[in-house]
Amino acid sequence: MKHSRFFLATAAVILLTSPAAFAQNKTAQGRALVTVMPKGKEQTVVASQQDVKMLKFDGKNGQVTSFASARNRPVELVILMDSDTRTSVGTQMSDFTDFVKELPNNTKMTFGYMINGRAMLSGPFSSDPQQILKGLHLPAGPIGMEASPYFCISDLARNWPSRDPNARREVVVIGDGIDDYYVHYDPEDPYVLAAIHDSIRSGITIYFIYWKDQGRLDQFGWAQMDGQNLMAEVTEATGGYSFWEGFGNPVSFDPYFKGLRRRLANQYSVYFTAPFDGRAQVGSLRMKLEVPGAKVEAPEQVFVFPAQHQSQ
Repeated sequence: MKHSRFFLATAAVILLTSPAAFAQNKTAQGRALVTVMPKGKEQTVVASQQDVKMLKFDGKNGQVTSFASARNRPVELVILMDSDTRTSVGTQMSDFTDFVKELPNNTKMTFGYMINGRAMLSGPFSSDPQQILKGLHLPAGPIGMEASPYFCISDLARNWPSRDPNARREVVVIGDGIDDYYVHYDPEDPYVLAAIHDSIRSGITIYFIYWKDQGRLDQFGWAQMDGQNLMAEVTEATGGYSFWEGFGNPVSFDPYFKGLRRRLANQYSVYFTAPFDGRAQVGSLRMKLEVPGAKVEAPEQVFVFPAQHQSQ
């Protein structure tokens, strides 16, 4: 009988110290940038940690450790244009100019252009409108030279031109969202999934302004819908937003830019911990945030890493 108790106790110790059991006891820490948009005409709304009713990372219950307005955190913003928009987007130059001149003091910005699968930035981040606008020009080059817009998003995410850990990284993609390398709609498009993964890992929030370009596929309604759906997949995964009006080009970007400014003014940083397997990774996020009179836009995925006390 004593031998039986000894073997049971030994087995329990082995089980508790096995790799699987140890992994279950590891704790991840992560941060999500959440937008709490007023439903009415109010410009801002107040949310608090008490409004968070549920948070799960990869299906496991998480614990919110900090919830604070991100309004005063610096913003690093890239407006990334599809090369196929070419001269047609020239009608919006005055809206670009007005938007840049009205940037909040805590915002640095630059323009980027999709060229051969790369995100080519016009210059470093700047808060000087004159310096920023030096980089504004019509997208140029042969039609299709942007390759896949999702290649360009991944390139920008992997080569973000700043190392400020406190900055909010925001990207506005202007184009049609069509993936010329994977033309049929597929939620599992590998290039779209790679763009999502790279953006989440780099902490980037993606916004999308639909603009019908000069590419050969834009004459087909199914291709336009596919592009919008693929970009919506990216914006929803990163906690951003997609702006469009059917399949036509908007008369003005100004309402979209005003909506973007309003979203940036209503973002919250949510820090949390959750069980995970011990590896820094991108995983799913489910969050229930109840704020009266507001709509919550939270990322569907988030990057986590081992909690600080575990890495020491």
